[in-house]
Amino acid sequence: MIAADETTIDAPNAPRWTFDLAIDEAEQTRLRDDIVAALKTVFDPEIPCDIYELGLIYKIDVPDNRMIAVEMTLTAPGCPVAGDIIASVEEAVGTVAGTMGTTVDLVFDPPWDQGRMSDEARISLDMF
Repeated sequence: MIAADETTIDAPNAPRWTFDLAIDEAEQTRLRDDIVAALKTVFDPEIPCDIYELGLIYKIDVPDNRMIAVEMTLTAPGCPVAGDIIASVEEAVGTVAGTMGTTVDLVFDPPWDQGRMSDEARISLDMF
Protein backbone atom coordinates (compact mmCIF):
# COMPACT_ATOMS: atom_id res chain seq x y z
CA MET A 1 0.00 0.00 0.00
CA ILE A 2 1.44 3.39 -0.93
CA ALA A 3 0.82 6.00 1.73
CA ALA A 4 1.97 9.48 2.64
CA ASP A 5 4.25 10.10 5.61
CA GLU A 6 5.51 6.52 5.84
CA THR A 7 8.97 5.10 5.25
CA THR A 8 10.48 6.58 2.12
CA ILE A 9 12.67 4.62 -0.29
CA ASP A 10 14.84 6.67 -2.67
CA ALA A 11 16.68 5.25 -5.65
CA PRO A 12 18.82 7.20 -8.15
CA ASN A 13 16.93 8.22 -11.30
CA ALA A 14 13.70 6.70 -10.02
CA PRO A 15 10.42 8.24 -8.93
CA ARG A 16 10.04 8.80 -5.20
CA TRP A 17 7.70 6.26 -3.58
CA THR A 18 6.52 5.77 -0.04
CA PHE A 19 5.41 2.45 1.37
CA ASP A 20 3.35 1.54 4.40
CA LEU A 21 5.53 -1.14 6.04
CA ALA A 22 3.24 -1.92 8.95
CA ILE A 23 2.65 -5.62 9.55
CA ASP A 24 -0.93 -6.53 10.41
CA GLU A 25 -1.69 -8.98 13.22
CA ALA A 26 -2.29 -11.97 10.94
CA GLU A 27 1.03 -11.46 9.13
CA GLN A 28 2.81 -10.93 12.46
CA THR A 29 1.43 -14.26 13.70
CA ARG A 30 2.37 -16.06 10.47
CA LEU A 31 5.91 -14.68 10.59
CA ARG A 32 6.38 -15.65 14.25
CA ASP A 33 5.04 -19.17 13.64
CA ASP A 34 7.23 -19.63 10.57
CA ILE A 35 10.29 -18.28 12.39
CA VAL A 36 9.74 -20.68 15.30
CA ALA A 37 9.36 -23.55 12.83
CA ALA A 38 12.61 -22.50 11.16
CA LEU A 39 14.40 -22.30 14.52
CA LYS A 40 13.25 -25.83 15.31
CA THR A 41 15.42 -27.02 12.40
CA VAL A 42 18.58 -25.79 14.17
CA PHE A 43 20.12 -28.33 16.53
CA ASP A 44 22.83 -28.01 19.13
CA PRO A 45 25.46 -30.39 17.71
CA GLU A 46 26.23 -31.78 21.16
CA ILE A 47 22.61 -32.30 22.25
CA PRO A 48 20.08 -34.14 20.05
CA CYS A 49 17.42 -31.46 20.46
CA ASP A 50 16.57 -28.25 18.60
CA ILE A 51 17.60 -24.91 20.08
CA TYR A 52 14.03 -23.65 20.44
CA GLU A 53 12.87 -26.59 22.57
CA LEU A 54 16.12 -26.44 24.54
CA GLY A 55 15.10 -22.93 25.60
CA LEU A 56 18.08 -21.21 23.98
CA ILE A 57 15.87 -18.64 22.22
CA TYR A 58 15.03 -15.83 24.62
CA LYS A 59 13.32 -13.35 22.29
CA ILE A 60 12.16 -12.97 18.69
CA ASP A 61 11.39 -9.43 17.54
CA VAL A 62 9.45 -8.95 14.29
CA PRO A 63 9.38 -5.20 13.61
CA ASP A 64 7.53 -3.51 10.76
CA ASN A 65 10.73 -3.36 8.66
CA ARG A 66 10.88 -7.19 8.83
CA MET A 67 14.52 -7.19 10.01
CA ILE A 68 14.16 -10.03 12.50
CA ALA A 69 16.08 -9.76 15.76
CA VAL A 70 16.74 -12.94 17.72
CA GLU A 71 18.10 -12.91 21.26
CA MET A 72 19.53 -16.25 22.28
CA THR A 73 22.00 -17.95 24.55
CA LEU A 74 24.06 -21.13 24.57
CA THR A 75 24.09 -24.02 27.01
CA ALA A 76 27.60 -22.90 28.07
CA PRO A 77 29.46 -19.61 27.49
CA GLY A 78 32.51 -21.43 26.12
CA CYS A 79 30.56 -23.41 23.54
CA PRO A 80 33.03 -24.30 20.77
CA VAL A 81 30.35 -24.19 18.04
CA ALA A 82 28.80 -20.84 18.98
CA GLY A 83 29.61 -19.28 15.61
CA ASP A 84 28.13 -22.22 13.75
CA ILE A 85 24.89 -22.08 15.75
CA ILE A 86 24.53 -18.33 15.18
CA ALA A 87 25.11 -18.76 11.44
CA SER A 88 22.55 -21.58 11.39
CA VAL A 89 19.98 -19.36 13.14
CA GLU A 90 20.57 -16.54 10.64
CA GLU A 91 20.27 -18.96 7.74
CA ALA A 92 17.13 -20.67 9.08
CA VAL A 93 15.29 -17.42 9.81
CA GLY A 94 16.40 -16.10 6.42
CA THR A 95 14.42 -18.86 4.71
CA VAL A 96 11.14 -17.49 6.10
CA ALA A 97 9.16 -15.72 3.39
CA GLY A 98 8.61 -12.05 4.15
CA THR A 99 11.70 -11.48 6.29
CA MET A 100 14.29 -8.90 5.20
CA GLY A 101 17.24 -10.11 7.28
CA THR A 102 18.22 -11.40 10.68
CA THR A 103 20.43 -10.25 13.51
CA VAL A 104 21.35 -12.56 16.36
CA ASP A 105 22.28 -11.16 19.75
CA LEU A 106 24.08 -13.70 21.92
CA VAL A 107 23.44 -13.10 25.63
CA PHE A 108 24.30 -14.95 28.83
CA ASP A 109 22.04 -13.11 31.25
CA PRO A 110 20.01 -14.84 32.40
CA PRO A 111 22.20 -17.90 32.13
CA TRP A 112 20.65 -20.96 30.53
CA ASP A 113 19.67 -23.88 32.76
CA GLN A 114 17.68 -27.06 32.23
CA GLY A 115 14.58 -25.39 33.62
CA ARG A 116 14.26 -23.48 30.32
CA MET A 117 13.74 -26.71 28.35
CA SER A 118 10.29 -27.57 27.05
CA ASP A 119 8.52 -30.81 27.95
CA GLU A 120 9.21 -31.95 24.39
CA ALA A 121 12.95 -31.50 24.93
CA ARG A 122 12.84 -33.29 28.27
CA ILE A 123 11.04 -36.26 26.67
CA SER A 124 13.46 -36.44 23.74
CA LEU A 125 16.42 -36.38 26.15
CA ASP A 126 14.83 -38.83 28.66
CA MET A 127 14.93 -36.23 31.42
CA PHE A 128 11.55 -36.96 33.03
